Amino acid sequence: MINKVINKTKEISYREAGKFEETRFEKIHNVIFESSTEASILVAHEIANLIRRKEELGEVCVLGLATGSSPVKVYEELVRMHREEGLSFKNVVTFNLDEYYPIDVDNIQSYYYFMHDHLFNHVDILHENINIPDGTVSDQDLHQYCIDYEMKIQSYGGIDFQLLGIGRTGHIGFNEPGSHINSGTRAITLDYITRVDAAPAFLGLKNVPRKAITMGVGTVRKAKRIVLLAWGINKADIVKQAIEGEMSSQVPATYLQEHDNTTFVLDIEASSELTRVKTPWLVKSCRWNDELKCKAVIWLSELTKKPFLKLTDKDYNDNGMSSILTEEGAAYDLNIKMFNKMQHTITGWPGGKPNVDDSNRPERSEPAKKRVIIFSPHPDDDVISMGGTFARLVEQGHEVHVAYQTSGNIAVSNEEALKFVEVSKVLNSNSTEVDSIIHFLKNKSKNDIDTLEVRKLKTTIRKSESLAATRYVGLPDENVHFLELPFYETGTIKKGKLTEADIRIMCELIDDIKPHQIYAAGDLADPHGTHKVCLDALFEALKILKPESYMKDCWVWLYRGAWHEWETYQIDMAVPMSPDQVLKKRQSIFYHQSQKDGVMFQGDDNREFWVRAEDRNRATAKKYKDLGLADYEAIEAFKRFYF
Repeated sequence: MINKVINKTKEISYREAGKFEETRFEKIHNVIFESSTEASILVAHEIANLIRRKEELGEVCVLGLATGSSPVKVYEELVRMHREEGLSFKNVVTFNLDEYYPIDVDNIQSYYYFMHDHLFNHVDILHENINIPDGTVSDQDLHQYCIDYEMKIQSYGGIDFQLLGIGRTGHIGFNEPGSHINSGTRAITLDYITRVDAAPAFLGLKNVPRKAITMGVGTVRKAKRIVLLAWGINKADIVKQAIEGEMSSQVPATYLQEHDNTTFVLDIEASSELTRVKTPWLVKSCRWNDELKCKAVIWLSELTKKPFLKLTDKDYNDNGMSSILTEEGAAYDLNIKMFNKMQHTITGWPGGKPNVDDSNRPERSEPAKKRVIIFSPHPDDDVISMGGTFARLVEQGHEVHVAYQTSGNIAVSNEEALKFVEVSKVLNSNSTEVDSIIHFLKNKSKNDIDTLEVRKLKTTIRKSESLAATRYVGLPDENVHFLELPFYETGTIKKGKLTEADIRIMCELIDDIKPHQIYAAGDLADPHGTHKVCLDALFEALKILKPESYMKDCWVWLYRGAWHEWETYQIDMAVPMSPDQVLKKRQSIFYHQSQKDGVMFQGDDNREFWVRAEDRNRATAKKYKDLGLADYEAIEAFKRFYF
């Protein structure tokens, strides 16, 4: 293990607020927080304290700043402190890490626009103290421009505090794999994965620039203090590589292992692949609660490629798990206990099986007919994520309601909308509104926000597809609810904040239906963040409604979306599907025609949503089979949320 001297002030503050344990696996100091909001506020306060300290000394504070979703809440807190606590930025000089190239400053996807929108327009920083790489500099001047940018940083004595994010390629700034440890500010060609991750913001991969200007790794490493932010399950693999892997140009973030004042600030999801989080029994003595036992035995089963009931005492001892046997006795007893636990998660009756002993079943048998709300962030998450369970609930006679939390209109491409409106033109040739929509779509520029009429058209497309899918499943139209939560209706990728109006809409529906079951998307890896806001809206509504008597009988089940599945040990209910049920689910997804064949927001996975869903459901079934449980065609998985 590489030992480092860690700044004592920094170590104390972060240790007190987050979870930090130094292990032999880790080569970079890191702290883990329950939420990115909590972590962001702490980072913002460290920056604010540095600014004030420098101001007291009559010195300039030089900040290196990052863009992207990771630092947004840091900037929000800095703006709040400026407005409410008098934090001044007059002694601050900033250097941004990077910028797309070429790109105009008025392009809403430029980092110039981003920084002014999130920070600079809201604080008292002097305009001449803002430095952002210029995406409009000419090709012939670009090389000298980068040298001048580097020299300007040096003229201020380097960067006092450098804020970073991390890309899934391991890039810091836009230093993609292959970047040299001593590299300076320069132009670079963006990695394909980086461009895919940026595609949602640009409304498609084809619109993402192929090049960028970036500070070099060497420039970043000269900073006196470095804080790297990483949020979400999508960053978990690369965070592990950066913190625990060997230093390599293929993962440029590993170069930070040689910086003596760096901290990675992580949320629970981003830390989930770290050895001390994923397999803590390999790091230290554990307190073996039921969840950790289940996690460990499943891990051992997968590692040894043995079903539960074939694991031996030797398997446990050889793989660092002898301590669990000192509590449980022989492997035989523990294996049977874990086998029964996972067996009891399986049910073909997601609403509960009537008139049976439900003591070993995931759901209650009574009432036999339940009122159910399926919350779907977008108008297709219901069938993509739990289409088989959805159909089963309807077939088994429950009163099922589907609530589409957002219109999903931003995910309808202009080409798809034009196709529909041209059909409308044939049917209604005298409509000036139709003519206006056609003209707008044909002449829309990359910075144009959809007009209200276009947004209504795209919303109607998604509503119609949703009704077609739910009718196919057997749901009456009156049980389909289009909530159109206001936070989403901005007409742009950037959404508004969750407000009382959003939460009130959620509360009113729940209070009206008084459900026995609620299903909701617990998938926080959604690449444009809507799932998380929708889940937060539900959680806030549940807090408000919890005192109501009917909520005592309401159970909440979380499903995952198109990007990830629950870890096997996290699954509380597994609903198996037959081959025929898999095909029925596929057909219900097909009704969402605007989201097929080149959907805008599919992340880094080129498979269509129905393919992803089937592959994931089959993979879950295989995991159950490999543990020694029944062999099913596919399984949809759920985790119960206690509120």
